[in-house]
Amino acid sequence: MSDLDPFLLEVFRHSLDTIADQMAVTLMHAAYSGIVRDSMDFSTAVCDRAGRTLAQGLTVPLHLGGFHDAMTRLIAEQRAAMAPGDVYIFNDPYAAGGQHLPDIYIIQPVFTAERLIAFATTIAHHADVGGIVPGSNALGAREIFQEGLRLPILKFLDRGRPVQPVWDIIALNVRLPELVLGDLEAQVAAAATGGEELKELWRRLGADRADSCVEHLHDYAERLARAELADMPDGTYRFSDHIEELGDDRGPVRLELALTIAGEQAVVDWTGSSAQVAGGINSVLPFTRACSYTALRSVMAAEIPNCHGFTRPITTIAPPGTVMNPLPPGACGARGVTGYRMIDCLMGALAQAVPDRVTADGNGGSTLPTIAGSEGARPFIFCETFMGTWGATSAHDGQEGVPHLGANQANVSVEMIEAGYPLRIERYALVPDSGGAGRHAGGMALRRDYRLLADAAMLQVRSDKRSFPPHGLFGGGAGAPSLNVINPDDDNRVLPAMVVDPVVLRRNDLYVHVTAGGGGYGDPLQRPPEAVLRDVVQGRVSRQRAREAYGIVIADMQPPAIDADATTRQRAALHARRDGTRSG
Repeated sequence: MSDLDPFLLEVFRHSLDTIADQMAVTLMHAAYSGIVRDSMDFSTAVCDRAGRTLAQGLTVPLHLGGFHDAMTRLIAEQRAAMAPGDVYIFNDPYAAGGQHLPDIYIIQPVFTAERLIAFATTIAHHADVGGIVPGSNALGAREIFQEGLRLPILKFLDRGRPVQPVWDIIALNVRLPELVLGDLEAQVAAAATGGEELKELWRRLGADRADSCVEHLHDYAERLARAELADMPDGTYRFSDHIEELGDDRGPVRLELALTIAGEQAVVDWTGSSAQVAGGINSVLPFTRACSYTALRSVMAAEIPNCHGFTRPITTIAPPGTVMNPLPPGACGARGVTGYRMIDCLMGALAQAVPDRVTADGNGGSTLPTIAGSEGARPFIFCETFMGTWGATSAHDGQEGVPHLGANQANVSVEMIEAGYPLRIERYALVPDSGGAGRHAGGMALRRDYRLLADAAMLQVRSDKRSFPPHGLFGGGAGAPSLNVINPDDDNRVLPAMVVDPVVLRRNDLYVHVTAGGGGYGDPLQRPPEAVLRDVVQGRVSRQRAREAYGIVIADMQPPAIDADATTRQRAALHARRDGTRSG
């Protein structure tokens, strides 16, 4: 660092962060679809001329960790043909380094004069890219050919002019061309915004000094990451988990993790996990790597730049032909659930190494309810990334209404859903008694009830954590399992967690979607009685659960109060029962 002013490097770093965030704001404001504009299922980043990430917008970490693989493919195929004004498009996981078909990359090479200096990059989840189900998240797809339009690396704009055949092919192959093309234009606008700001930054610093800052930034991030890993205890930490079965003939998917910390390096090894499945939940290798980076970055205390240098000490092993590294033509449209579960496994392993830096298991990331049909002659596809709940930590209870750490996304407001779709949201609420018991309690499950106001529609759901609910840590209890049910007050049709074959809804059908609750942290019998009383007063915990899980007896009086003598007896009885079970 002696040849570069560290203050200049810090200014350079935050300038890049600001550019990436400005791109994100531009994309969100210009987007057409709810999945991009409201759920914020998109990402922006600035990459250097070698395709290495320099800065990330405040969006989806699971997107951003896979940018390098995509950029490497783009540069290898197109570098010689790149010119100012060019914009590239692609989505295919096997032919282009993409992540899944709904996530489309729009990337602009940035030039000063004829010199390539950087790339302004975007990725967004599109409302539909064709395939066998509306929304293109087919759990039941057995190969990628069933999942939608596959785009290799193509020019979308050639020296600033649209490559019209590519636009026409996309419009013809998607169910909602106005939304898809509108979101693509929003991505182009975001990339253009980033490109202009990058050119100005390079002009102000001078190209040689800016290029020097790039290399120093990567090296600085690497040193900080290595120092963080060196502070963790060496060892191999193992954890296993499962994803719900995809139909009766396929069984649950097993995830086996061995996380090895050795000095300044980390190895994330998925050997022993299930073979790739004939379903849409396979995770391609760039996405699997992104899970490793996301989880490890989240437990590092230092303010490490979000650039490629941070990833250098981290190695990911995922044997080909497994659910973490499928061979073509393996389906991967619904791979998000696998990404979330890989991060959850890493949290389980890290709990053994750095227990005060992790949470107990949460609801498992965004569920993906999709309701599609027609309102008159107008087709609609409602899809939201429904976020929920975290597990508890060593310091506080689990949080509700927050995104999984792998995806900084938002739940769509009730008003936006009802204004844009023939749906009425009849309940949006927290579920009592759903958080895992613990010295710190897991977050409560979220419930959303959708009433269909159109004549008919198809329902598909990607949820999880019913057969394998969120685990607690260090004596904490599991969170409540998830639930999908149609017309609970009538025929009470319970659906599987993974709705592989779309279900037909009729007018006035009510679909009830409940996420899993978060796991608890620590012994429930060590939770302060006043905290349990507060939970009862607030409606988070019933009197029965207070007694059975926490040993707190609430007197039948107003306002509610703790019956001290009964509580002493109840906690003693629970201790004795637990000790007897252990000895037995």
